[in-house]
Amino acid sequence: MANVLWLQGGACSGNTMSFLNAEEPTVVELITDFGLNILWHPTTGREIGQQVQDLLNDIISGKEQMDILVYEGSLVEGPNGSGTMNYFADRPMKDWVKELSEVAGYVVAIGDCATWGGIPAVPPNPSESTGLQFHKKQKGGFLGEDFVSKGGLPVINIPGCPAHPDWITQILVAIAVGRIGDVKIDDYQRPKTFFTNFVQDGCTNVTNFIQKTDGGFGRRGGCLFYEVGCRGPMTRANCNNILWNRQASKTRVNHPCLGCTEPGFPHHDLKKGSVLKTMKHLGVLPKEVPTGRNKLAYYLEAGFQKVLPVNKSVTETSK
Repeated sequence: MANVLWLQGGACSGNTMSFLNAEEPTVVELITDFGLNILWHPTTGREIGQQVQDLLNDIISGKEQMDILVYEGSLVEGPNGSGTMNYFADRPMKDWVKELSEVAGYVVAIGDCATWGGIPAVPPNPSESTGLQFHKKQKGGFLGEDFVSKGGLPVINIPGCPAHPDWITQILVAIAVGRIGDVKIDDYQRPKTFFTNFVQDGCTNVTNFIQKTDGGFGRRGGCLFYEVGCRGPMTRANCNNILWNRQASKTRVNHPCLGCTEPGFPHHDLKKGSVLKTMKHLGVLPKEVPTGRNKLAYYLEAGFQKVLPVNKSVTETSK
């Protein structure tokens, strides 16, 4: 059995809603089949007030074992480092997180706010929000770059706005059944199982991307990358393979990918675009090229592909 404590800081509860809608496994199956014991959750927990405070103190003192600390939402340090903008159980939330993380077997940050600071950390950031072990792309965050849990791992980051329920439940299962040692993480401490391939993998517009066919928001036919700044080619996540609600994804309903699993979200680049300012393109050449591609080589390929008939197949195009 693995004891799980779930806390929520500066958040919209989107990751909680995603978690409660999990299907493989469901939250009930997590408990009945995989032995997760949820000590407390802000939405489903029965304890209130002093009962919650007593539980937290028992965990810190060692009277109650906590195997997994799950944190959702940004870590609010304002004003002036006091943390009093986010009070919980008679203390600043940051003080609870600091002490609880020191006794946790593993610490899991769920969602963009917990991983990188998310939307609350957008400049000028009056709440002084940050992530648990990253502030945007910079390692450090609230717990510091050298933090490791009692299980020997840094904070396990499950980004997304919100995170897909499969990402949440499957990492909890891996810890509960003792397989977390098999999970490889990338430079941003994301499990490579979920965050290796780009969102473009599995996108139904991939042929249009290869042939550089322009599209547009809500309009069938064409690649969203060129017209409305889809960040699928620069975003690591398997959204187009596991789908949301087993039905669709943003790009499958012709909505541009927002890049919400990347540490730059939502302001990926203030000059080139963000979810608040559409990334513009000039002619057939985008200002930003897919991750890992040489800019000159990509521009040459883009120009070549642009002159090909759009009804050519991917196989014919590659010849």
